[in-house]
Amino acid sequence: MVQKKIKVIIGGPGTGKTSIIDELKALGYCCYPEISREVTMEARKQGIDQLFLEQPLLFSELLLEGRKKQYLEAQNEPHEVVFIDRGIPDVLAYMHYIGDSYPSFFDAACRENIYSEVYILPPWKEIYVSDEARYENYEQSELIHNHLVETYTKYGYNLIEVPKDSLDNRILFILDKI
Repeated sequence: MVQKKIKVIIGGPGTGKTSIIDELKALGYCCYPEISREVTMEARKQGIDQLFLEQPLLFSELLLEGRKKQYLEAQNEPHEVVFIDRGIPDVLAYMHYIGDSYPSFFDAACRENIYSEVYILPPWKEIYVSDEARYENYEQSELIHNHLVETYTKYGYNLIEVPKDSLDNRILFILDKI
């Protein structure tokens, strides 16, 4: 079932998703953060430096469960609109990116939890920055972008590309669409 109020913001690493989510939150919108950093940091506490690289299926299962939980929680929010940093199909796009297979319940989760709008941020070399939780380089970010487009399109989404512009103008672009 499509939830009219649940909007997801996607894009490869370093495209500005977190900055947009943080700004939307500062403007009073209900926003759910990206959870992969949380999963990565928890694994590091258990001595696994890069869970995605060392155990990609386990990492992806943890993300899938976390993103399904976010989706269900967002349905119950009293807010008219809820923005989520990355959606359930992102998990599959990353699995496609690394060439790994996954159980059928991954596909079922994408078909059962439908977002009303998907905003995609294109690769943008000028703002790309690597950090302690982002292992991908810019070229890999471009490849991930392509997998995101392919995966979300497969599930019937019409992606709304957010232009490369100032943070304020990107926010205005998104808000003009809702």
